[in-house]
Order: sequence, then C-alpha cells, then structure tokens
Amino acid sequence: MPALPPVTLFGPDFPFAYDDWLRHPAGLGQIPARQHGQRVAIIGAGIAGLVCGFELMKLGLQPVFYESGQLGGRLRSQVFEGTEDVVAELGGMRFPESSRAFYHYADLLGARSRPFPNPLTQAAGSTVIDLEGETFYAETLQDLPPIFREVAGAYQDALEEGAGFSALKQAIRQRDRDTLKALWNPLVRDWDEGTFYDFITSSRAFKRLSFRHREIFGQVGFGTGGWDSDFPSSMLEILRVNVTECDDNQRFFVGGVEQIPRRLWRHAPGRLVHWPQGTHLAGLNQGAPRPGASAIFRDPQGQLNVTDQWGRTDRFAAVIATCQSWLLSTAIQTQESLFSQKLWMALDRTRYMQSSKTFVMVDRPFWKDKHPQTGHDLMSMTLTDRLTRGTYLFDNGPDRPSVMCLTYSWMSDALKMLPLPLNQRVRLALDALKKIYPDVDIASHIIGDPITVSWESDPNFLGAFKGALPGHYRYNHRMYGHFMQEALPAQERGIFLAGDDISWTPAWVEGAVQTGLNAVWGVMHHLGGHCHADNPGPGDEYPRYGPVALGD
Repeated sequence: MPALPPVTLFGPDFPFAYDDWLRHPAGLGQIPARQHGQRVAIIGAGIAGLVCGFELMKLGLQPVFYESGQLGGRLRSQVFEGTEDVVAELGGMRFPESSRAFYHYADLLGARSRPFPNPLTQAAGSTVIDLEGETFYAETLQDLPPIFREVAGAYQDALEEGAGFSALKQAIRQRDRDTLKALWNPLVRDWDEGTFYDFITSSRAFKRLSFRHREIFGQVGFGTGGWDSDFPSSMLEILRVNVTECDDNQRFFVGGVEQIPRRLWRHAPGRLVHWPQGTHLAGLNQGAPRPGASAIFRDPQGQLNVTDQWGRTDRFAAVIATCQSWLLSTAIQTQESLFSQKLWMALDRTRYMQSSKTFVMVDRPFWKDKHPQTGHDLMSMTLTDRLTRGTYLFDNGPDRPSVMCLTYSWMSDALKMLPLPLNQRVRLALDALKKIYPDVDIASHIIGDPITVSWESDPNFLGAFKGALPGHYRYNHRMYGHFMQEALPAQERGIFLAGDDISWTPAWVEGAVQTGLNAVWGVMHHLGGHCHADNPGPGDEYPRYGPVALGD
C-alpha cells in the first residue's frame, strides 16, 4: 500500500504550498532592474525578518535590519557556561515535521535534528504522570490506568464529532484546496466565538464522562502535555494546531535552534540577482543589525523613514515590521496614518501568553539509571499538577553533560515564577520534584549555573506568543491579509507585517516563516515585480483561497 502524503501546515485558513513555492526552479519571482539595490528596512532580526531579508536579497534588494534585542528572536539557545554545545532552549524548542517551509531553511543550512522527548514517546523513554499526589509510570499510553485512555479517546471523538477531523486532515494531506476551504470555512463561523473549553464541554464524548476526565485533560493532556492554559483560547486556535499536526512528530535541533537564524545571517545563496556571488545578509549590514527602531513615518515626499534609537534616520523603498505587534504602539513611534484604525485595533487587541522555563545542566543523563526496587528509570519526562508542570530531559550521550528543563509552565503557573530570582526558581522546582522522586538527589548532579526565562518580562516580547481569544478571528484576518495592499490608500502602502503573531499559528515557527514569505511577495509586488507564471506566489492565490471574511 502506498504511503499517505504527509500532513503539513497547508492552511487551513489560506491553503498555499509555501514549500513548493520555495523549491520551484523558477524562483520566487523578479523585480524590475531599475529597482535593484533598493533598500528595504526590516524591523526585527528573528526568523521572520531573516527569511524576508534572505529572499529579498536574492531578488536584488538590500535588506537593512534593525534589532533591539538578540538576533534570532525567540529562536534563542543559551549555551551553558564552559561548554560549546550544551544548550537551554529558551524559546522555540519543539519543531513539528509538518513545518515544511521552516525545514526548507533548516535543511539548506545543514542543521541536524532529533525526535523531541515528549511524553509517551520513544524519544522520552518513559513518562511519569503525577496528579493529586498519585504517581503513574508509563512507557506507552497502554501502561496508564484506563481513565487516561478514556480521556485521549474522548478528545479524538470530540474532534471528529465537532470538526470533521479526519476529512480536514485528508484534504490537507492531498492539498485539496477547494475541499479544505469547504470544510474549514463553516468551522470558522461556528467556532470563532467559542473557547477551547466550550468545545470540550459541549461535545458528546466528554459529556458522558466526569469532571475528573476534563481535569486530567487540562492537567496533563496528550501529545505535549496539559491543555488547561489554553482553555480560554479560541477553539480555532487549537483546531489549527491539531489538524496540521503541530503537536505531533516534533524534533529538536542538536546544538540549539539558534544556529539556524545565525547561519542564515551569514549564508551566501548560490542564486543571486544584482549582488556578486558570496553576498550575504551580514555583509550587506556591515556585520551587525542597526540598533532598534524608535520611529517609523512617511516624510512629506511620501517616502518611508525609519529612525533608530540613537537618532539616525534613513529612507527606504519599503518597511517590514516583524516585531511583537504591541511594540508598534508602545516602543516605536509609528505614524498613525500608516495603518487603518481597524488594523490598529487588531494590533493592540492581540493577547499574549505568559511562559517560563528553568534549566539546569547535570553531569550525565543519570535519569537513565534503574531504580533498585522498581527497575524503572530513575527519573522520567514528568507531567504534574505541581509547580513544575512539565519536566523534560535532554540526553547528550553517556557520561556527557546533559540538560534538565526542570519546569516549563504557562499563564498563571508562569506568573508564579515571574517575581522570583533564579536560585529560588530552581529550589522550588527541586522541592516539587522531590515529592515525586523521593529517592533521587537531583541537586548532587547539577553543574554550572542554571538558566531561566520569563518571556513576559522581556521588553522586546512582553509574552511568549499570541493566544487568540474568542472573537479574534477578524483581527487575525486583518493582520494576516495586510500584505495584500492594492486596495489600501497610498499612505498605508509599502509597510508590511510579518511574524508568528501575524500568522494563524502563533507559537509555531512555521507561522513566522510563512508570513515572512507573504511580506516578500508584498514587497516584490509593491516594487513592480511579479512571480513566474509557473510558480505563482501567495498574493497571486490569495483572492481565490484567502481566509473567509466574517462581517463586522
């Protein structure tokens, strides 16, 4: 029997094959020769900005970067002191295989990846679930008590009943755009104003079960862990994650994912227009991005201007803003007339999720030792209702320093950590884990200094990523579709939005890459360029396959 086509992040709101567009031999398109060398400002050197810059450079434009923090954005890998490749993944750390546009760049740059040690996966080896003081050890779902299997089955039944899940997936596998839109658009109308929790509690599958079943689903869930921090989110947000397999077949990058944006910064593409062979983004930017942008405005001559934090102002043919959307109204003096009031409403109403992680480096992967009484692994990937919530174990090889993510938490659990200093975060995590593993002395294995992050306290991000609330679909539609500018008044053209919070799939790097590629098409079109007839771009397909419009 032939293998099924893979599930990819092909829509469902806008089913466009970005991976096919990227690898087509005709390239992404071309711009008129008179525009070659034109400068385009890119606000933010995260993966969205770098993808924009890389592809615009190949078209013959000069991307000029502004960055107020760190190159790579939320693809941030911090190396433990004294090592070269033992890292804590502070931002994105799990990358589903369905993210085909992102893997286009990861593969181009030679980044190596391995399966991520999620709960109940072979990569994790074993999993411990600890709820209300009761601890369960498992290597597969079948090792857990029946109630856990009932919860997992109920969720699959709810997805089938409430969303026609199998048919949606089949349309995505086959890249059948018309069928996918026919299935998805009614779900947008039905669930835009419903929460994830509404979906669960209104399903026949969960109605016949107890509150305890819903509680287990919220606390530990299935796939990557508990779902309760997402209960207030729009059901559409969760459904996109499930149907495009963002929560399945995830991988992590050996040596840290930050190598991808850093390599892209210095990678000289083999196919270039206008620029000499060997040109790369670092070279076009004198080795480093400019300081962060402090103002964006249109001058009396109609040209777009960007001022950096030290007062230098330059003119540009176009501007791409990939920064966190709130920064356009709080940290950057953005001329109000550059965006419509409806778009400003969308940008300012974006809701961001809090997230906290705390890592320690240990002398070796001691958790693989066997407990003398039970024969189980000494420690396991752990899901719990305690303060730590999720504990992940990263094995770098026998007798090599390895990494423990002691705690990975969201929303209110992350806010509990926010005011605490690093050492107290570690102590609290160790105390919680001691109640689950009373015979294990984790502290005796810790070497080097711990590493932690609370994304909501970072002034460049103010949160981990967007989490849309019920009723936010229209806002997301306005932001995502902003690259289509033919109908905009002249004063709103030439500035483009990109980044994962502009996408339909926040928290997943693929959304950042895809919106970056949308902005590339927008700039190309703005400067009089076009795609090859054999390789139409996202803007060429958008009028027919774009997101469904909900009236105001």
